[in-house]
Amino acid sequence: MSKVVGINNPLIDPTPPEVHLTNAPLVSVLGQVRFPQILAVEDRKFVTPFQEAIRTKYPKLRQERTYQLTFDNQEKDAVRSQAEVIWQFTDVNNHWRVSLASNFVTLDTSKYVSRQDFLERMREVLTAVNEHIQPNLVERIGIRYVDRIEGIDVENISNLVRSELINITASTFQEYILQSYNESLFQLPNTQETLLARWGLIPGNTTFDPNVFEPIDQPSWFLDLDMSISENQEFDVEKILEDAKRFSERIYTFFRWSVTEEFLRRFGGEQ
Repeated sequence: MSKVVGINNPLIDPTPPEVHLTNAPLVSVLGQVRFPQILAVEDRKFVTPFQEAIRTKYPKLRQERTYQLTFDNQEKDAVRSQAEVIWQFTDVNNHWRVSLASNFVTLDTSKYVSRQDFLERMREVLTAVNEHIQPNLVERIGIRYVDRIEGIDVENISNLVRSELINITASTFQEYILQSYNESLFQLPNTQETLLARWGLIPGNTTFDPNVFEPIDQPSWFLDLDMSISENQEFDVEKILEDAKRFSERIYTFFRWSVTEEFLRRFGGEQ
């Protein structure tokens, strides 16, 4: 296994070489680009060329509608519901998904292979968006990685991750804890970029975010790292990918700071 690299400050230290985990507890990886609303995206005919551009890899299409409830200021008891169309394109095995709405496009997967593979797929999707949807601006770019530890490993969590992320879950009365949730938001030096770190213990049959992973019938410990920047910039595929790559590397640096050498061994770090 590759030698564990010492990381003192995961927000500024260099990104360590990747250690491939053959049994990684990574359950979801997402990349999202938000842009000013384009109402035409709700039109099937408008979206058809975009579908054709990505249909080879994502042949399955499902249309979803989400509803937002808003209160009328003039009539306090009246509620208005607005529907938003989201086009979801998935691969044959439902492992990869592209979600397109009037103000964002998201690529997410439950079968992450590597940073290079994810960014290449993101390039293909963004190229199709640039050509067929043609946003003029980007408002937000975000990359998110979510790990979940299950089963007997939850009982051994104090040996798998740093003490800073354990807190009360490593106490002698751990077995009585139903839920312990932590959140920290960091701003990277001299930038508008932020990293949101969430971690903790959740009980069985629950999830802190149903869009990221489904509940399981036993307690689990999760680490959710979400890095983003919210500022207006030109919709430039190469520039977006530069940001996405940098975010992925910084998230990996924080992840490697978070876990121990035993964690790398436990989840199949290459020899």
